[in-house]
Amino acid sequence: MKTSWRSASLVVSAVAVLALTTACGQETTPPASSQNVGATAAADGYGTAGTGLGTDAGSGTAGAGAAGAGAQATVAGELSVSTNAELGKVLTDSAGLTLYRFDKDTAEPPKTACEGDCATTWPPVPADDASAGAGVDKSQLGEVTRADGTKQLTIGGWPAYRYAKDVNAGDTKGQGVGGTWYALAPDGKKATLADLPGLSTRKDPKLGEVVVDKNGMTVYRFMKDEAWPEPVSACVGACLEKWPVVAPVANDDTKGVQKKGLMSFTRPDGAKQQTVNCWPIYTFAGDKAPGDTNGQGVGGTWYAVAPDGKPIGAPDKE
Repeated sequence: MKTSWRSASLVVSAVAVLALTTACGQETTPPASSQNVGATAAADGYGTAGTGLGTDAGSGTAGAGAAGAGAQATVAGELSVSTNAELGKVLTDSAGLTLYRFDKDTAEPPKTACEGDCATTWPPVPADDASAGAGVDKSQLGEVTRADGTKQLTIGGWPAYRYAKDVNAGDTKGQGVGGTWYALAPDGKKATLADLPGLSTRKDPKLGEVVVDKNGMTVYRFMKDEAWPEPVSACVGACLEKWPVVAPVANDDTKGVQKKGLMSFTRPDGAKQQTVNCWPIYTFAGDKAPGDTNGQGVGGTWYAVAPDGKPIGAPDKE
């Protein structure tokens, strides 16, 4: 009788585990949509945005050993246009190095605000020998006289720079730094994001492979949420203003993200929210540009999401 009771207990336990395992994964495939839900204004009570990982200060002060090909290059040469998988059409110099613009500069009239140490991290592109190559409109090229009397290239009125940490042709490590530095499009505007899947991954220099939404924005997990036996979000009310939920994404509209547990669920307010490995996912209102990770570690409860749904850098509590 005792042996029979133990056997029955084991059977019941196994059934319970099976139920917990399958409850999350049986959600039907969500519709092909990946718009974020919720306002982007910051709200109190759910963590304060930090400086962010993987970005330098807005002035662009480089650390030791930061001087790379971007700092060493001296001439612009024939400008050309390259196609970046995340940024679309990007302007490059004759060596293939990405050119950038600074939000604190002005284009009308052209004026640079990057001097001193900033100009070491973000070397101004000389205007002397710059010429328009394929895909570049010559009328967009101009120049501005810097405080030291040198001539700096402008694109659509915006002073052009390289980034000291860009070592190889095609590097775009300066994109979004400090929320003020952006790759230049051929017309002088900020390079626009190319079409991305509803969910995909991006290689972050500090965090490694992270999940991003269709706008290239970092995706996060809240450590107070639950995934089993079904997803439950603990982020409600004012929290959603700072941490907008990621709306449902079709399974075939993803790239590089684990398919198991890739599903949506219905929140108490009736809205649908996407999960990765059954964990609810969000973006952060404090991230202003693709590549920002200002939500990482906020309040000790918010962490970027790995392709398998795990929180990157979080204490091991799972």
